[in-house]
Amino acid sequence: MAVGFAGLGRMGREMARNLAEAGHDLVLWNRSRDRAEALAAETGAAVAATPRDLAERCVVVVTMLADDPASEDVHYGEDGLFAGRAMRTCLEMGTMSPGHIADLAARAPEGVTVIDAPVSGATAAARDAQLLVMAGCDAATGAPLRPLLDALGRRTVFLGRTGAGAAMKLGVNMLIHGLNQTLAEALALTRAAGIPRAAAFDVIEASAAAAPMLSYRRPLYLDDASAPVTFTVDLARKDMAVTLALADRLGVALPQGRVTLALLEEAISMGYGPRDMAAIVPFMEDKTT
Repeated sequence: MAVGFAGLGRMGREMARNLAEAGHDLVLWNRSRDRAEALAAETGAAVAATPRDLAERCVVVVTMLADDPASEDVHYGEDGLFAGRAMRTCLEMGTMSPGHIADLAARAPEGVTVIDAPVSGATAAARDAQLLVMAGCDAATGAPLRPLLDALGRRTVFLGRTGAGAAMKLGVNMLIHGLNQTLAEALALTRAAGIPRAAAFDVIEASAAAAPMLSYRRPLYLDDASAPVTFTVDLARKDMAVTLALADRLGVALPQGRVTLALLEEAISMGYGPRDMAAIVPFMEDKTT
């Protein structure tokens, strides 16, 4: 079975490499063609000229794109995925709004199934095939995709219906960004009290407040410039904006989420946008009076 992969950013590149290593017949497309050609040279995959070309050559296409507008550009139009004729399953693994997933499902060509299957885990988890997949379908629908999903992650949770994966991913990311903000505040407070950041982090990491992301992101939290960026402040702001838009549509109050979004926007206005989200630690320390 030919598998297409569109979107070779930090996460997508690692995911596509794992699919190739698992033996899938892989075809790549990326907006910047040089990225696709570089990975193809490394893995033996083919390169598609356009998203339509990808969907002409592959039965299943995986996308790992930044946001709804990027996904719209890739799917719609005469050179989009939906113009291809071979594709039968479109697996959306980026963080998208449930509304966008519903639009994709409604506009998909006859015979094409759209499944939202966003993932949780940073680039190291993507590299090690340890992602958690949240699939917006039932287990029976997802069964033919298990070899592909198992090559990408440690576990797939089937959430039963289209859009449920996208909504669940927003809930998970809201928790992550809230924890990131609270951690930054705790480190700013303890530093002001005279405790070095590394010592404070040691205590937090060993406490009841510890979460897996603290350990694997430790180098970034101690110095965000000391390690490669894994998730930018700009992307965190995007996540929170999409989450709050969903909350508004559903009538759900998210007071802490609104505070987190406001602080992310303030950080971006001060130039932190391209930095890793761990840069909220120095951002909060700089706010200390």
